[in-house]
Amino acid sequence: MRKLVLGMFVSLDGFVSGPGGEADWIFKSGDDATDEWIVDHLWQAGLIAMGSRSYRDMATFWPSSDLPFAAPMNAIPKVVFTRKGLAGAPGGQATTARTDAERAQRESEPAAPVQGSWANPMVASGDLSDEVARLKTQPGKDIRALGGASFAQALAASGLIDEYHLLVCPVALGQGVSLFSGLSKPVDFQLVGTRTFGGGAISLVYRPA
Repeated sequence: MRKLVLGMFVSLDGFVSGPGGEADWIFKSGDDATDEWIVDHLWQAGLIAMGSRSYRDMATFWPSSDLPFAAPMNAIPKVVFTRKGLAGAPGGQATTARTDAERAQRESEPAAPVQGSWANPMVASGDLSDEVARLKTQPGKDIRALGGASFAQALAASGLIDEYHLLVCPVALGQGVSLFSGLSKPVDFQLVGTRTFGGGAISLVYRPA
């Protein structure tokens, strides 16, 4: 069974974003080594999972990006967790409501976007725990959860994350959004990997104990 791995940037005082969702601070300590670490871990995933808000932001950004992370972000299949669907979302979702039969009747219509691409991501609209359990049983490399704090908080609070890849940045925000604010009780972790970078960031890899 494949794992669900969460990748997140974290401030020194434990926040994953500022109080208004600010995230510009994550880039201040980046360097070639941190970029390489992130890219290497992205390529270890067979599926990228995110919430609908992150999808709407990323689907308009990554396809034309020349950042080092763009290649894996664009190549690896995506799944979006949403109860409301993605009608009208960027990346061509407004056109995906037609059935395969309707497409077949229109020979002149361009080929449908590849499932799992930004233009046609897989959609998980059921119960969060059930959907994650279903995806974990599918063959392939691990699932990597990225994106917004709300989605990450829900995964953490539900105990669905098998491994945390946290990149701790040398900045204190004072206030913000905590990854673990939804926990109903304390959770113990086992540290399984660390690495320090020249820009001051530290990678911490934890698994629930």
